[in-house]
Amino acid sequence: MKAFRSMVIVLLVAAIGIFGAHWLGQDSVRSLGEVIVRAGGHDYIATLPQAVLALTIALLLLWLLWTLACAPFRSWARYRRKQGRARLIDGLQALDSGQWQRAEKLLQSAATETHARPIALVAAMRAAEARDDSAAAGQHLQQLGSAEPTLHALHSAERWLQLGKPQEAIDALDVPGIQPLPPRGLQLRTDALALAGRAEEAYGQLGALRQQQVLPPPAIAALETHLALQMLDEAADVNALAARWEVLPKTLRVSPQAVARYAQRAVALNWNDVALRIIEQTLDSQWDETLVALYGDLPVDKLDSRRASAQRWLQSHAASPALLMTLAKLANGQGQWTQSEEFLHRAIAQGAGPEAWEMLGEGFAAQGEPALAQQCLLNAVRQRRGHPPLPINRRDLHQQIQDHAVAEERDEHGFPRLPG
Repeated sequence: MKAFRSMVIVLLVAAIGIFGAHWLGQDSVRSLGEVIVRAGGHDYIATLPQAVLALTIALLLLWLLWTLACAPFRSWARYRRKQGRARLIDGLQALDSGQWQRAEKLLQSAATETHARPIALVAAMRAAEARDDSAAAGQHLQQLGSAEPTLHALHSAERWLQLGKPQEAIDALDVPGIQPLPPRGLQLRTDALALAGRAEEAYGQLGALRQQQVLPPPAIAALETHLALQMLDEAADVNALAARWEVLPKTLRVSPQAVARYAQRAVALNWNDVALRIIEQTLDSQWDETLVALYGDLPVDKLDSRRASAQRWLQSHAASPALLMTLAKLANGQGQWTQSEEFLHRAIAQGAGPEAWEMLGEGFAAQGEPALAQQCLLNAVRQRRGHPPLPINRRDLHQQIQDHAVAEERDEHGFPRLPG
């Protein structure tokens, strides 16, 4: 098929040549114009088509001569590129197999070629870092600055982050000549902003990270949560805290983790009423053990109102060890040790663990009962070691039954449901 195609092309070219020569030999061609060239006292006369054809042939001959003259240089450049690619491939294979010195040598040699220079220098820097040769890695990175400024900025930022200097990483990525940043640059800048205590700016880059698909959706969601919590922790005043809270998506604002951070920061800024209200609203809509435990640990007054809310929750969450511990702390804060002791025994019966035993022991010690306090602290140690606690002689069988008794739980159809 190829031979037939070639024969057809040759026949067409020959036909066109014959037709063109016949056409150029006719007298009617002179009506298109004539070209007169005077040189050396002679006049050379040709029709315009003949002159154009002669000029085209002359240009083709010049191009052919130039191609022949440059052929050795092109062959040599092609050979060097081929050798450079071969050294680059060998160097990358050596790097992957852990032959650091051989890889670095091959990659340094491959870096002499313009096309392979950026990736070769990056790989050579990796090989030097693997050998723990910071000086050589720094030299490769410096050479990369003139070859590829964007890669130089990315790897410089990465090294600054490894050294724990986020501000230097941000400065390396904010160079005007490399904007806009590639996806990896956005991720590095986000990490640097977070480490530098500028979570609000880092949070603002999440949209670009999603658009560039730098990370998979679960990783983006985890990063959003981390930055949001850090952003709340970094709020300098109540106005900034409220503004940052409103920026968060609704799904995050109802999460117990975010509510806890918001409440803790609000208490730190003496915004106690808002801290208590946000926890109460969240617990009314969705129950969370860690959040109710925080409700009892917040260093806020208003013990009466807090205890009233906790007592109201107890009607529907009687088996919650965290709620019973919270009630015990609030009652103890009000100076009502007897009620606090009852709540602690109920919490222990519901699985509160060593913390409840320790609090009970501290209470007994404060009441001047060192033997009971010692027994409670011993039970805390036993539970931490995985051993069952020893019963306290102070509690009779009737009281122990009361400690384990909780209100019956029923589902939406009214059928009894087992606890837990």
